Amino acid sequence: MIETFVALAFAHVLADYVFQTGWMVVSKRSPGVLLLHGALVLALSMAALGRVDAPAVLVLGAAHLAIDAVKTFALGDSLATHLGDQVLHFASVFAVALWAPQLWQSGIWAGTTLATFLLHAMLLLGGAILATRAGAFAIARLMAAQVAPGANAEGLPKGGTMIGLLERGLIFVLILAGQAAGIGFLIAAKSILRFGTVSENRAASEYVIIGTLASFGWAISVTLATLALQDLLPPLEIGGTRP
Repeated sequence: MIETFVALAFAHVLADYVFQTGWMVVSKRSPGVLLLHGALVLALSMAALGRVDAPAVLVLGAAHLAIDAVKTFALGDSLATHLGDQVLHFASVFAVALWAPQLWQSGIWAGTTLATFLLHAMLLLGGAILATRAGAFAIARLMAAQVAPGANAEGLPKGGTMIGLLERGLIFVLILAGQAAGIGFLIAAKSILRFGTVSENRAASEYVIIGTLASFGWAISVTLATLALQDLLPPLEIGGTRP
């Protein structure tokens, strides 16, 4: 079951955070664009599993469309609706994996010598995308409600977004490498670099602290969840030992 969940979750992450363009996001009120996104979810799910004839995948695609339609037409876009949308998507992936646990084992990838490697690669890449790019969307919605006078003055275009992506990516790598203590150095470095900008502005200082803690917390949570799932997968053996 866990193999099917990892493959379908990876397909979902790709569909929502890699292949879904900005144009698709702003145009989702068009039924054609919504259906295009659903078709993308379906195609990526089939590709991840290595099979195209599973009714359960059609159900998953329909569930994804229904969740997106409710969010788009009835709820709007906020941090709460974004997180709720993703919780429901992953819950539907989990439900399908419970309903049809052998989807991965019956696909073409499971019969290859690289099957275990592919599963671990899907999990790690999906986790990295969730930690970095998905985190950017969540943190942006959180910080949209905050006010920081002068926080963006003289800054590079999208500089804050890039810093967030890099810091969450570094956290992901550090924890996977067993060097979680290095996160403390990231916090110290960011504090020093930001000190001159926010030391005289309490609002800006609180804005930076909220954003930093939210960003670090998101990356740490996603990475720990990735490691927990990795322990449930078949061992990836290299030279007879698990890394």
